Amino acid sequence: MEWGLFFSALISSTLMPGGSEALLLYRLHEGGEPWRLVIIATAGNTLGSIITYGLGRLGNAAAHRRWLRMNEERIAHAERWFARFGQPALLLAWLPVIGDPLCLVAGLLRSPLSMFVLLVAMGKAARYTVLACSYVQGGAALSGG
Repeated sequence: MEWGLFFSALISSTLMPGGSEALLLYRLHEGGEPWRLVIIATAGNTLGSIITYGLGRLGNAAAHRRWLRMNEERIAHAERWFARFGQPALLLAWLPVIGDPLCLVAGLLRSPLSMFVLLVAMGKAARYTVLACSYVQGGAALSGG
């Protein structure tokens, strides 16, 4: 298994900005199987979001600020997104800056875990799939194939 990609995706979804996209592209460049890499990156990134959701359910404000680097403004912004768009906002959990707070807010608001996992995984899978397909198509175009 691609443990490096899995853990890069997990960490980038919880503790700090990560380079899971860059690592995915690197592994594709090395000849990795696109769908396998997309599934692994999606699984790691989704698990990281589940951890963030769990911290939200625990409601530990100190953890939000220290480990997730989420200040009150970012959390309030995510709460407004969640209030405006509801559960479907979780499809955007892959976005930089807003994604982690959305997952945290979903936990704080006690969103159903099954719906959370489904929507978050769909959004993250779509992001990695677009990235992998763009790379594969771009590589084929560059090689004349």
